[in-house]
Order: sequence, then structure tokens, then C-alpha cells
Amino acid sequence: MSFVFKSIAHIQLAAPKGSEDKAKRFFSDILGFREIAKPELLKKRGGVWFEFAHYQIHIGIEEPFTPAKKAHPAFEIENIEALKSHLSKNDIKFINDDDLPGANRIYINDPFGNRIEILEWL
Repeated sequence: MSFVFKSIAHIQLAAPKGSEDKAKRFFSDILGFREIAKPELLKKRGGVWFEFAHYQIHIGIEEPFTPAKKAHPAFEIENIEALKSHLSKNDIKFINDDDLPGANRIYINDPFGNRIEILEWL
């Protein structure tokens, strides 16, 4: 083939109308992602964008909204035990999952019910 995939440009998660402040609290204040400006032409659609390292997470408004319960992004992390402690201190529930050999893995839901996987390779 003459084309090559280079990277993931962004991950899009849906949220209900008017949920930008909840998204900011969760993705920025709890998970530590940095909010970035949306292009002017896209601001009218609502939503909010974040980034960490060179990855972007776009929270887009969808009506009617239905959370993604199975489809999900998965984030690799260092020191997942510290994250678990941080989540507990902030009343964010997580589910431990031991089904992936070699990984310490949890699942959380964003404030809108979208599933998010977080793992650390052992």
C-alpha cells in the first residue's frame, strides 16, 4: 500500500448538551488533561477539547445522547496505584479488571457514563 497510518489524531467521546463544565472538572481537574481551544468555526457546536502528551480528547455534544458502554478509549499510565488512590479521594468509582495478562487495569466512567479503560503494563 502507498499510505501509512502515523498516529491517532484524537479520540472523540460524546456528552449531552450543556455538559462542558462537568467535562472540564473530570478531564482536567481529576485526570489532569490540559484544556485546549477549539477552532473558532467549531465552538458553536459546543463541547470541549483536552490534551496530554501529544494526544487529544474531544468531548463532543450529541443529542440525543447515549453513553458508550462497550466501545471505549484505553489509556496507558505509569503508577496506576497512585491514580486509584486519587480517584478514590475524589469519589470516582473504578472497577479492577484482572482479565488481561500482564496488565494492572481498571475501568472508570466519565460523568456522562462513557466507559474508559486505564492500564499499566507490569
